[in-house]
Amino acid sequence: MNPQIDYEAVFQALPGMVALLTPELVYADANEDFQRLAGRTREQLVGRYIFDVFPENPNDPAAAGRRETQASMLRVVATGERDTMALVRYDIEDPEQPGHWEEHYWSPVNAPVLGPDDQVMLIVHRVEEVTELLRARGGPDAGGTARVLEAELYTRSRELQEVNERLRLAHARDREVALALQEAMLPAPSPVGHHRAAVRYQPATRTLNVCGDWYDLAELPGDSIAVTVGDVVGHGLTAAGVMGQLRSALSAACRVAEGPARALEALGLYARFVEGAESATAVSAFIDWDRHTITYSSAGHPPPALLHPDGTVTFLDRATDPPLGARPEHVPRPQAHASFTEGATLVLYTDGLIERRREDIDVGLARLADSLTRHRHNGPESLADALLSDLLPPVGNTDDIALVVIRL
Repeated sequence: MNPQIDYEAVFQALPGMVALLTPELVYADANEDFQRLAGRTREQLVGRYIFDVFPENPNDPAAAGRRETQASMLRVVATGERDTMALVRYDIEDPEQPGHWEEHYWSPVNAPVLGPDDQVMLIVHRVEEVTELLRARGGPDAGGTARVLEAELYTRSRELQEVNERLRLAHARDREVALALQEAMLPAPSPVGHHRAAVRYQPATRTLNVCGDWYDLAELPGDSIAVTVGDVVGHGLTAAGVMGQLRSALSAACRVAEGPARALEALGLYARFVEGAESATAVSAFIDWDRHTITYSSAGHPPPALLHPDGTVTFLDRATDPPLGARPEHVPRPQAHASFTEGATLVLYTDGLIERRREDIDVGLARLADSLTRHRHNGPESLADALLSDLLPPVGNTDDIALVVIRL
């Protein structure tokens, strides 16, 4: 950015009507063209709610300008994406003649300005005043032709608005289908005997609420369970579809394999035939309460954390191998054991919980260990919430997260 550029002066000099509004639809600023063409001073705009400054014409029972403008701006706030409106009629009251409304047609575009947390900080509201253009399209001698053309263009714009609304409704239905699909592939875990466990599943913001991260808990013979967490590269429905296949395959393998390493070997062989499963990661831990041991194996996944009753944390990283499909040939995967005492806590998670751009993973692991130590007396449910609160930004999380917390 050139420090010599006066961006405030640039904003005021922008050709055309441009205003800035907060996510609450309050004017933050307006350029000179906006003030001039809207017939309002900066003092009459800044700090005021948009529809207090420009109320809708009460004499027009078919008026829809406020509803459509408000809906467009709120979509920008919710999605962080630009929203282009169809031609809209929005009459303006003459400030010099209260009760006198002037007919106006506008072509608006609303765009987001994102803050450091990737949330919408401001809305750029750019509008083109096209009233005179519509009236002039028929020529000075066209008589009623200009009005006919105006009516036709306005009708076409209304049709476009209706089409856009149908598309938005279709998108909403797609999201409902995606959520149902995700719930089918990633159901709530069944009880694991008398042992207490908590799970959390949190897709990245601005997705369909589906992702490629997964968790699974499966009861094994005796007083044992298998706990797995995995991560497919990517987001959205494609990653979720791959996730569903890998999760089901690993869940089945854990129930018949001699240990987690053999289960991951079977998953690796299966993943070779699943498009999109390349470089997926997973970790599997078999917990034996009778022997107080954890047998684990990792395929390129962040190490599980074992929180001891005294508050110390051990990362189970002695059986780490490359991600699924990383080797061209089949090689047995490593497996390791760790002992635990009653009251310890095992935490499995995906990389979205600890990794940050331009930060070494050891920093994220240290942050996790510190949070676990500080909340060591919490039960699984409250500990899971505390970890998410401590380790994730309050808004704008950009990576998917799966988390499992088990009291041993």
